[in-house]
Amino acid sequence: MSSFSPGFHGRPHSVRDRLPPGQYPTESFPVLSAGPTPRVPTQTWSFTVLTESGETHRWTWDEMMALPQQETVHDIHCVTRWSKFGTRWRGVSLGAFLENVKTDASHVVAYSHGGYTTNLPLDDVLDDKAWVVHTYDGFPLSPEHGGPARLLVPHLYFWKSAKWIQGVRLSNEDNPGFWESVGYHNYGDPWREQRNWGD
Repeated sequence: MSSFSPGFHGRPHSVRDRLPPGQYPTESFPVLSAGPTPRVPTQTWSFTVLTESGETHRWTWDEMMALPQQETVHDIHCVTRWSKFGTRWRGVSLGAFLENVKTDASHVVAYSHGGYTTNLPLDDVLDDKAWVVHTYDGFPLSPEHGGPARLLVPHLYFWKSAKWIQGVRLSNEDNPGFWESVGYHNYGDPWREQRNWGD
């Protein structure tokens, strides 16, 4: 099943309406990473949900591809001030992975191959607000951009869209991730310019 998410609005808005404060639009797709680029073959890739009670739910690549797939189009905004309009992705809503998971958690920590982590309120990854994406602009996601699969959370600054996603840990506490622990804003709303802890 293929569908456009609520993020696709059809008729484009003006650049001014789509550009958060302090950002500039770009046609390129800059590559920024906190470390070396992992190379993870799909044959060994898996996605894990670990609940706050210690239960583990895991999907292989083939099992993920058997889940309902969505095509979604979004503007994305990097904390380094570039914005890219109308990016096209294909993947699985994070809510599909969590649908049958029993949890009372309030937050998730996304973790990646290579050790990267980022924290998010649980409400910000449900209801088609976040995806595990494997395709960009019609092609398999390249390792430089987080392939074979990355998290996509387009309503927040792009550091929240963890590359090389390996899984999420559900938690009753808000545990800062890699960039959050060194001074980036804990939430990261581009429309409120939440770049640093004091913003």
